[in-house]
Amino acid sequence: MKPEEGPIASGLAPRRQTRAVTVQRPSGDVVIGGGAPVVVQSMTNTDTANAEETARQVMELAQAGSELVRVTVNTEAAAAAVPRIRERLDAAGVEVPLVGDFHFNGHALLKAFPDCAGALAKYRINPGNVGTGENRDSQFAAMIEAACRYGKPVRIGVNWGSLDQALLKRMMDENAARQVPWPVPGVMYEALVASALDSAAQAEALGLPADRIVLSCKVSAVQDLIAVYRELSRRCDYALHLGLTEAGGGSKGIVASAAALAVLLGEGIGDTIRISLTPEPGASRAKEVVVAQELLQSMGLRHFVPMVTSCPGCGRTSSVLFQELAAGTQQFLRDRMPEWKSRYPGVESMNVAVMGCVVNGPGESRHADIGISLPGNGETPMAMVFEDGRQKTMLRGDEIGSQFREIILRYVQSRYGK
Repeated sequence: MKPEEGPIASGLAPRRQTRAVTVQRPSGDVVIGGGAPVVVQSMTNTDTANAEETARQVMELAQAGSELVRVTVNTEAAAAAVPRIRERLDAAGVEVPLVGDFHFNGHALLKAFPDCAGALAKYRINPGNVGTGENRDSQFAAMIEAACRYGKPVRIGVNWGSLDQALLKRMMDENAARQVPWPVPGVMYEALVASALDSAAQAEALGLPADRIVLSCKVSAVQDLIAVYRELSRRCDYALHLGLTEAGGGSKGIVASAAALAVLLGEGIGDTIRISLTPEPGASRAKEVVVAQELLQSMGLRHFVPMVTSCPGCGRTSSVLFQELAAGTQQFLRDRMPEWKSRYPGVESMNVAVMGCVVNGPGESRHADIGISLPGNGETPMAMVFEDGRQKTMLRGDEIGSQFREIILRYVQSRYGK
């Protein structure tokens, strides 16, 4: 018997309901969870003690669209530099909140440098690196008490590579005593989740409200990350930060991060994300921000910049012309967004098509808000331009790229400038 016919639903599951965590910013707070849009964040790789260089990179990341930027706070010099970094950002009109990343000595630095504790908008604490033995609880408590004193939210960020070894040993011993022991990976998953949830419960007992707690359980393998976050989301309603830690560089890091995060985001899990890419020497750190934005936009969860739909090219296309026009158009749109964002509300959701030949070119261009269908090999040397589903004009000659960009500019002014 045929199933009852009906409309095909979206592949996205409803967003999981979590507590809303507010990160303060002068022009309007950044909200993580509570149904708010998924927040993009990144992290500097400069020496935080170098306030000028770190502020410059924070500005670059914020300009690219990072809504939170994390900085390492690992030494007294780094802690002393944080207020100066904040001052430089404020003077430049860059309001992006700074998150302090603490390991091993965060309890001491937050106490010794109150200006640092106040200048940061959020703290990140790793339960596996706050201390060992009898010092662990007191040092964790000192950091939570600082967060309470200064009114800061905290991300309790558990990491596969720095898991609390005492907790893991205890859970391994308990597992060995089971009549039917769990597989070792299952024990590791449970240790990650337990570390996060136990630490969150401890933080609440110390006075930190649940709506100032974000949790993360980062691992470096795709299927491990999916398994851990499914379980974590099942067992709590804290806001969750997603990220595949040590994802790698280049296409491997991008593909692995997208493969893991897309599954979880598609299931409604995750309130803020970071793409942890190993940068190429001399490359901009902002690439991880662009990848995070493109992931969310490709999934239909947010819009940041008009995206270009373009075909891969084949034997029918003039490869160089087509490749240059597709890349140049996307860069043109991204470069214009800082200005367009305030002047032309809604332009970030505009669809642009750059197609290489007559097979799919006219059809795809008609589906876009604005599109161009280039002449493939052997076709009449004219490029059709479409606006809102109708052919608008024909372009010819060697200046098709600049002419198409001018048409895009006029289209944006006409449609989004009202």
